[in-house]
Amino acid sequence: MAESVVPGRKWPAPDRLRSLMERVSTGDRDAFDELYFSTSPLVFGIVLRILRSHAHAEEVSQEVYLEVWRTAVRFDADRGTTSAWLNVIAHRRAVDCVRSAERATRREERFGTTEGDVQDADTSDLVVAREEAAWLRRALSELPDGQRRALLLAYFDGRSYREVAEILDVPLGTVKTRIRDAMRRLRDRFELESWQDGREG
Repeated sequence: MAESVVPGRKWPAPDRLRSLMERVSTGDRDAFDELYFSTSPLVFGIVLRILRSHAHAEEVSQEVYLEVWRTAVRFDADRGTTSAWLNVIAHRRAVDCVRSAERATRREERFGTTEGDVQDADTSDLVVAREEAAWLRRALSELPDGQRRALLLAYFDGRSYREVAEILDVPLGTVKTRIRDAMRRLRDRFELESWQDGREG
């Protein structure tokens, strides 16, 4: 794996990432925040290289970290590094997005000739992808403006805390607080809706 997927940025030290993942696997949100802040520009770079679409890369990158939070307990440091694990998740999510789009295109082509050839599995994949994208857009839109702008600049544009502070003309500490609170709101919302869906199911 290339050590740098975004110019001027490298993965944090392996021992530090391993320590963070061990804490994240126990539900430590502060550790997750630090893991996210230190690796998200690189993860976004991986996804963007595959999708070639800034908007799609934003959505998929967010999905990567939702998966990391949900599956951190399964991470086994003896089988590979944290950066390699994040790389695998990011790559798989991005490739799945490409394949979903290709299936949608093929389905549309089949629909134009023989409507009966549309496969149920393809339809289900498309519905899930659209629902996930819609959830992310809705969740981001409902964040307070300050939190949303700071999160988008740091996460999707790959800006450093200091750069975000300069762009928004606010103190560095304010930027860190806004991004941390935004991530927690997104996670809390996801966990709440997952719990509600489980009860309804």
